Amino acid sequence: MSAAPTLQSFIAGRWIGQHGAQPLRSAIDGHVLGYSHEERPDFAEALAWGRQQGRNGLMALDFQQRAARLKALALYLAERKEQLYALSHHSGATRADSWIDIEGGNATLFSYAGIGARELPSGNLVHEGPAIPLGKQGRFAGSHILVPRAGVAVHINAFNFPIWGMLEKFAPTFLAGMPCIVKPATATSYLTEAVVRLIDESGLLPAGALQLVIGSTGDLLERLDGQDLVTFTGSADTAAKLRVTPNLIRNSVPFTAEADSLNCSILGPDVSPDSEEFELYIKEVAREMTTKAGQKCTAIRRAIVPAKHLDAVATRLRDRLGKVVVGDPSVEGVRMGPWRPMRSRRMSASGSNNCCKAATCCSVPVMVSSRVAKASPTAPSSPPPCCWRGTPMPRAAPTISKRSGRSAP
Repeated sequence: MSAAPTLQSFIAGRWIGQHGAQPLRSAIDGHVLGYSHEERPDFAEALAWGRQQGRNGLMALDFQQRAARLKALALYLAERKEQLYALSHHSGATRADSWIDIEGGNATLFSYAGIGARELPSGNLVHEGPAIPLGKQGRFAGSHILVPRAGVAVHINAFNFPIWGMLEKFAPTFLAGMPCIVKPATATSYLTEAVVRLIDESGLLPAGALQLVIGSTGDLLERLDGQDLVTFTGSADTAAKLRVTPNLIRNSVPFTAEADSLNCSILGPDVSPDSEEFELYIKEVAREMTTKAGQKCTAIRRAIVPAKHLDAVATRLRDRLGKVVVGDPSVEGVRMGPWRPMRSRRMSASGSNNCCKAATCCSVPVMVSSRVAKASPTAPSSPPPCCWRGTPMPRAAPTISKRSGRSAP
């Protein structure tokens, strides 16, 4: 092993992991930043620690107090954000890209702290709605109340937002009084580990409120029960596999997945190349292709333009993209970093080449308003027939123009 550190899991109040396993490389030059650890966490211990120590500590606080802790944690992390920026550029993120992840993540802590302070009571019970009459003579009525679940939330996150992805799930979970176990994507888990270490050092959370798993989840999902829950962010294929884990089905464990959103930018047929809307369209499509090197769940997969403006859009977009400086994000003037962790570049390059060879022209006129619009359908298998005029857009068409030479998978 080199001098690179071994990342550690935070389980039952201890940092575990001494022996390095999988190398985690910089997306910039491929050097090893650290290693996932070889030791397998005791997930029975992790769940017991969360359900007992974690839940007891959280129930000792009420909604208002937990909201105050979230705000204090947001301020604590904000004061130390430069430590995270220094590490984030190894993921291929520019300063602007890292801002989304680091300060966007911190903003979720502030947001939920505000929601808790303004909207939730001082106890640990929320009365939901008015009393509901259940008898004709008005002698029998019922009402709903909301209380914290008695289990542990398992949050499995994607590689592209290792900080924000964790904090956006942790904040509402903590506010609701539920301990959580976070499992980041291994490729960029060095950033998640750095944040969890800062959180641990802050001393603001009750013991057991937050645990971290670096590497595989092992048999964790097989140990959950009906009071636990799972959230997943990643590919639809992986979500489909996890969702049918026998134990999750057997115990009716809630499973929520955020996966593979389908987004596009649409140019209205009455927008002319000399208009402000046209310039805005070009600017936004270029932004979608370059922010986080396109590695956003909300990044567009299609740019849809009227056939009569196809060449104009392709030319203007090609000119704009040609000015984007690509390279090491820590270098002044670089606006886009590497687009994947080094270990997956060969596979990604192969996939991109295949896409480019199979690409066809997206030149379908569409019936939309005269302003630029963004559509975010919920991943239909094909465009609704009422939305298209002429031949439907090919689903395997990643390019905006047969002349552009750039794909937007």
